[in-house]
Amino acid sequence: MSGIPFPNISPDVFSIDLGGFHFALRWYALAYITGILLGWWLARAAIRREAIWPEARAPMTTAQLEALMTWLILGVIIGGRLGYVLFYQPGQYLDDPLSIVKVWQGGMSFHGGFAGVVIAALVFCRREGIAPGPVADLIAMATPPGLLLGRLANFVNAELWGRPTDLPWGVIFPGAAAQDCGHLAAIACARHPSQLYEALLEGLVLGTLLLWLAFRGGALKRVWAVSGTFFAGYGIARFLVEFVRQPDAQFVSPGNPLGLAFHWNGWGLTMGQALSLPMIVVGLALVFWPRRP
Repeated sequence: MSGIPFPNISPDVFSIDLGGFHFALRWYALAYITGILLGWWLARAAIRREAIWPEARAPMTTAQLEALMTWLILGVIIGGRLGYVLFYQPGQYLDDPLSIVKVWQGGMSFHGGFAGVVIAALVFCRREGIAPGPVADLIAMATPPGLLLGRLANFVNAELWGRPTDLPWGVIFPGAAAQDCGHLAAIACARHPSQLYEALLEGLVLGTLLLWLAFRGGALKRVWAVSGTFFAGYGIARFLVEFVRQPDAQFVSPGNPLGLAFHWNGWGLTMGQALSLPMIVVGLALVFWPRRP
């Protein structure tokens, strides 16, 4: 099996050692920080262009946007961590509950972070007396840059790689787990760079579409259209990539080599696909239901 050797990229942007003090800035943390800043910049640009909103009025002020960002950051971190715990490894964290707070050891779920953002945004809108629809559109439009950078950071960290492949762009990821390809154990195991597929679909393609709809297509004047497109677009992209993404180890067994979380009569869904289906349904409903006669 041929493949492209994984580039020798350190997961740390830089590190400092001063006596007993060690500090390292990781690419993954930098992706989160940069994604949040880019999202804030896009959201601020949108609310300053009042003509693109219904009745030519932005849904919130710049001060309210800054307050909202604090709520959303907490929603992403808490929801992402709890989602990973509940959806993917509940048994491990029941045995060691204190490890739930050890977010620096990895383990974040997009769907959990998404739920955390929804709850945080709804609570914020209720407190501020703001309609949730335009706020949802604003958040959806500003999210893809963070997804793009986050998936690129996953690639740099050599994590969340795909299933084995003999395609010419397969990547030989380091580590014993990545090289465990069953009957191909004696051969360098190339895998789908599924992180890059997701970065392309969820970040670049979906982000470009949403920005065009928001700033050029007049979609922000139709409440829920942008957020509905995001929900459906992300759900479809994630559902498709799951076909080539390596499932989490806890779902793989000799009787279930594809790592399907739900299966029946030879058919099944991975956990990522099962969590994406409701997003697709809700997204399509938000896009088309308000436009009914």
